[in-house]
Amino acid sequence: MSTSNPIPAANGTLIRWLTYLMFMMFGMTTDAVGEIIPVIIEEFNLSLTAASSFHYASMAAIGLSGLLLGFLADRIGRKATIIIGLAVFAIACWLFMVASSFYSFVALLVFCGVAIGIFKTGALAMVGDISSSTRAHSSNMNMVEGFFGVGAIVGPAVVAYLLQNGMSWKYLYLVAGVICSALIIAAALARYPQTIKTCSEPVSFKQTLPMMKNPYALGFSFAIFLYVATEVAIYVWMPTLFRGYDGEYGWMATYALTVFFIVRAAGRFLGAWVLRYFDWTHVMALFSGCIFACYLGAMVLGVDFAIFLLPLSGVFMSMMYPTLNSKGISCFPKSQHGTVAGVILFFTALSAAVSPLLMGAVSDWFGHVRYGFYFAAFMAGLLFLGMVLNLIRNPAAKQLNAQTLQQFSS
Repeated sequence: MSTSNPIPAANGTLIRWLTYLMFMMFGMTTDAVGEIIPVIIEEFNLSLTAASSFHYASMAAIGLSGLLLGFLADRIGRKATIIIGLAVFAIACWLFMVASSFYSFVALLVFCGVAIGIFKTGALAMVGDISSSTRAHSSNMNMVEGFFGVGAIVGPAVVAYLLQNGMSWKYLYLVAGVICSALIIAAALARYPQTIKTCSEPVSFKQTLPMMKNPYALGFSFAIFLYVATEVAIYVWMPTLFRGYDGEYGWMATYALTVFFIVRAAGRFLGAWVLRYFDWTHVMALFSGCIFACYLGAMVLGVDFAIFLLPLSGVFMSMMYPTLNSKGISCFPKSQHGTVAGVILFFTALSAAVSPLLMGAVSDWFGHVRYGFYFAAFMAGLLFLGMVLNLIRNPAAKQLNAQTLQQFSS
């Protein structure tokens, strides 16, 4: 069991905003990849499978970093972990300005992924430290992911502006590097709460291995794996799906990704309120069913309907990831939040890396990107089934209630 030392209100506010801005910066770079991929396909004459490496390289690095280094947040503290991750990320962003080859870009994306895995596990552990209950933890997580959603709007918009004005997409990373450098200074000045551990054994990667077998960690990780497969299909491949569309809804095709990011971000901020009043199992079952319906309708009814249905799915995706992530982390003591966050992040990034790659391979095999979306629709169906079973059985209820009593103040 562990608790967190209280912090002054001013520092608490600063820490919250640092966490929000970290996630916004993260969203700016990762979710802009859908706008960048069509450009590098033309620039380097790539296949869809090869181009997808621009996404899965960073995602794979995030996953391995979270799994192998997630314990750092529990061992050396949230503050040190966050600063180390931000420093590596800033260096990688600055180096984008001197890189020019496809392989050098991919290598820098790997470094960015390692850095994100480090500072994100530290930030996710910090969310638990500043939450007063598992329900509050879910609300706070939706707020944090809401700012990620804001970054996901800003990033593609910046890339679109750069390209429209004849500038390189690499300047997105210059902007991210500047923001990251400012965050490092602010994080160094902030006073973080200290997590008190009752276990005398030093925290290390050895504690991660048993976590990989824990039914709560694995159960929520698998649900997140399925969810992420449905989400990355939108921001990685939807722009390619609608590329060249010349139907009557061309205006919507142009802004489809922007609409998706806007409604997803808005839904996450709303989720911080919704989850204070509605049971999360009902919300997850309802929203996963709506996601599946959007995919099914898009595939059956054709591209004219997909232009509206796929962006609409963002409304229902909004609360899925932060809530599942929060509940998975909240099943464990605060002194293990960094480790379990790393495990869940591994499965998050694994899906984010593998799913677009499989979609690209399927699309290349059958000759059109729409075939990859059949795979995404199948994953959405599995997610819906899992959330219905979770609603019926609610296997984590006892564990979450126990952690609320043991770890959080009333």
